[in-house]
Amino acid sequence: MRVLALDTTTRAGSVAVVADGQVLVERPGDAARAYAERLPAELLDALAAASLTSADIDLFVVASGPGSFTGLRVGIATMQGLALVHGKPVASISALRGLAEAAAVGHPAGARVAACMDAYRKDVFTAVYDIATPAATDRVSALTMVEEPMVDLPPGTVVRWDALGMPSVVCGDGVPLCAGLWPATMTVVPVPLLAGILGRLACARADSVRIAPPAGAQPLYVRRPDVEVKREADAARS
Repeated sequence: MRVLALDTTTRAGSVAVVADGQVLVERPGDAARAYAERLPAELLDALAAASLTSADIDLFVVASGPGSFTGLRVGIATMQGLALVHGKPVASISALRGLAEAAAVGHPAGARVAACMDAYRKDVFTAVYDIATPAATDRVSALTMVEEPMVDLPPGTVVRWDALGMPSVVCGDGVPLCAGLWPATMTVVPVPLLAGILGRLACARADSVRIAPPAGAQPLYVRRPDVEVKREADAARS
């Protein structure tokens, strides 16, 4: 199975071409340019590097969130458009699940791992998982969700995790915001490019992979858009 994967949850994001679980091409995006300016060109360039075209792709994979509302909308719409043109499905996967996969590599069954993303309001998006089955060579881990995606300030996150059972491993660009708040024994995994991980998860039909017709791909915002909050506040004042 040939997969084209896109992550637009961060400013740079990434694209990848994956075939039967093997990453053929993976590249970071150009963080200096808006997604609307560089998509779908970055996807087509990655396909060309793999000597493929969009017509060769069996499954289009996109990070469903959380992240920038604009980035998520542009990314999902781009993959929906390509999938619709070629009559192929779309798999939407949480970026938090991808980060948890990176955190789980090399750790045994029963270990608790967490994903922690910068939510850009001095808070963080998080999710917590237990490793049910460790990843074998060229495989992905089976993870059991312990705490669903949340958004909170770092101190509140750490208090909540302490009550839940502190993870032993964490991955994500929100980690620096929590520096000094959790045990020094916690292992911090460097933040990877996510597109390749998402593509491998889709090939493996791993947990948290939602495959649907193009229209079925929906964003995972975790928190409500600012425009909705402002609309309600304005209505309450009127």
